[in-house]
Amino acid sequence: MLNKSLLIRFILTILIIFQVIIFDTQPVQAAVDSYITRYLDAEIPVEIKLNEQGETKKFSAEDLSEGKQMFAKNCLNCHVGGANLVNPPISLSLNKLKGATPPRDNLNNLVAFFRSPMIYDGSDYTFFCRQVTENWMSQETVEKMGAFILRAAEKAPAWGVEGIEQ
Repeated sequence: MLNKSLLIRFILTILIIFQVIIFDTQPVQAAVDSYITRYLDAEIPVEIKLNEQGETKKFSAEDLSEGKQMFAKNCLNCHVGGANLVNPPISLSLNKLKGATPPRDNLNNLVAFFRSPMIYDGSDYTFFCRQVTENWMSQETVEKMGAFILRAAEKAPAWGVEGIEQ
């Protein structure tokens, strides 16, 4: 009886060790925000406009989720849902981003805005948006945040809705 009990324990121990080795060494996927897959249609990597020449860069659902987290942490107080509480007529809608000087409807120009925020017509610095320095946020992280904003402006229902201030 004792031998049978030891044999069962031995087998269970081997199975547990096997499970730990097999399953715990698999790469852990980053958490994907359900908003990203549901509203931004980003289950597979999506192309985001990189520059005015039309080049693109791909971002995964994980990248966009990280960008959404950074947006929520740093921009949401003034830009909930793509609105602009400081200047309501100028939302984060794709049309408004295109109409800025320079246009902010591509990743490079949006990142340049984050690094050195200018008012909508580009004629002066704005003090309402904080400057996002390299010491604060890496290029990769700020690009993910910009990609989230551009994808939301393109796909999300009611993001930066035109005329919401009326």
